Amino acid sequence: MSPREAPSTPGAPPAREASAPPHPADAPVTRGFLARATLLTAVLSFAGALLGLVRDQSLARMFGAGSATDAFLVAWTVPEFAATLLIEDGLAIALIPAFSMALARRAQGAPGDPVRSLVAGTLPRLALAFAAVAALLAVFAPQVVRVLAPGLPDPALAVDCTRLTATCVLTFGLAGYCSAALRAHRRFLAPAAIYVAYNTGIITAVLVLGARWGVRAAAAGVAIGGCLMVVAQLPVLWRLLRVRSVGVSTGAAGGGRPMGVALLAAVLLFALCRQSQVLVERYLGSTLPSGAISHLNYAQKIAQIPMTLSLMLCTVTFPVVARALADGDTERARNRVERDLALAACVVLAGAAVVVSCAPQIVELLFQRGAFTGQDTAATVRVMRVYALGLLAHTLVGALIRSYFSAGRVTWYPLGAMAVGLAVTAGIGAGAVGPWGVMGIAAANAAGITVTAALLLAGMGPRSIPVRIRRVLAELARPAGAAAGATLAGAWAASRLSTPGSPVPALAAGALTVAAVFLLLGRALGDQGCVTALTSLRSVSRRLLHGRSR
Repeated sequence: MSPREAPSTPGAPPAREASAPPHPADAPVTRGFLARATLLTAVLSFAGALLGLVRDQSLARMFGAGSATDAFLVAWTVPEFAATLLIEDGLAIALIPAFSMALARRAQGAPGDPVRSLVAGTLPRLALAFAAVAALLAVFAPQVVRVLAPGLPDPALAVDCTRLTATCVLTFGLAGYCSAALRAHRRFLAPAAIYVAYNTGIITAVLVLGARWGVRAAAAGVAIGGCLMVVAQLPVLWRLLRVRSVGVSTGAAGGGRPMGVALLAAVLLFALCRQSQVLVERYLGSTLPSGAISHLNYAQKIAQIPMTLSLMLCTVTFPVVARALADGDTERARNRVERDLALAACVVLAGAAVVVSCAPQIVELLFQRGAFTGQDTAATVRVMRVYALGLLAHTLVGALIRSYFSAGRVTWYPLGAMAVGLAVTAGIGAGAVGPWGVMGIAAANAAGITVTAALLLAGMGPRSIPVRIRRVLAELARPAGAAAGATLAGAWAASRLSTPGSPVPALAAGALTVAAVFLLLGRALGDQGCVTALTSLRSVSRRLLHGRSR
């Protein structure tokens, strides 16, 4: 709901603004609100992930895992990079602390409206930069494809797809800006729904245009879906910014600590370096037989679902941490980060246990139809299980990077840690791709991101929020032990009911066994993530049953 404020009279003195009711973004954050916001974000994000699987199923069914799909997936590198840089780990990490600082200054009675000032000083310039980069990508698409996948058998098709997907640099940039601003204002519905809109656009384009345009239809769907992401959020942000009356405030005046070029560069370069792991995979995969890149893609999409769900809480609480630091409350920020790490580890390790133990049934159920054969299933399963070894590290990197930049200060340490991890990925991948093929590439990914996670955790303290590292490691060890036992039990249960052509019973048995064993072992080991998750779910259930709302 939009905050209610008394109407203002043109020309009224600024003192009238001080009597306006407190903005909801300035109210204390309760555990119930965080639980509901996390549940809402998780449900919509899960819906977006399911539509992403439907999208991949549509691609697999219509185009299989051959050269046409490989060409599209090379072009898919553009939206993958754009999503990381502009929506998930890049722009949002720089913008949310800036908006939090502006909101804190507004709550303290700063003249004018620092939030509007921040928007006026940043959005036009960023939009122009996004449009320029999109145009450059479209013009130099042949060179981009040649660099990304020099061994691709059909570069012309990949060039066409890249020119279509280049539009997402502009649309993703605008969508990411809206998401950051809305989350800083504690509005989570529209930002959580963007991938539902995005994947709906791609699926519709593939189904409607796929027969005539081939895989180019999927690239056109990326362009359409990016526009839908903006449409889903921009009206909400527009209404939010119009509600508050302001005095005279233009440019960056009154906006608190400015979002400087150095901060933006540090965040975007980190995100670019992290996403470059995909470049290493695609580059090495292009030297393997046709279909290798597709197997890597399908395996990664499934394996990363637990990571995506585990970071939902961090997505919701990142504005809370940034606001706590803007208010000078370091202790509250530290406690919040430590709880988030414990809960995120619990979720991702439980999901990884399901992925490893039930991998054959998951891939068969989701993809084995049409042009996607049983051999493709077997290859994807092997890669997916190796990818799962790095899921905890991926989650830790996603959670810890928010802590490094939550105060809006420039630090280059995360970029250095990610560069070391990327070097490990490239080195191991180059040596392992020959003897082990796609499995060697997946193992290199897991090793590189694990090194980065270790470095980021070791660097917490003066560079970031001073979390208690030994306590965090002890908390991580408990769900890791529970996940190991749950994986063995889940694999045994799935194998007992495994029947070719009928994966659902085995998958259900394996997943339920993993959940039960993980919960029992987690409680026995004193895993705080399990306890927090159960407490939050009970809190949400009670509030829903009693019909109370914030």
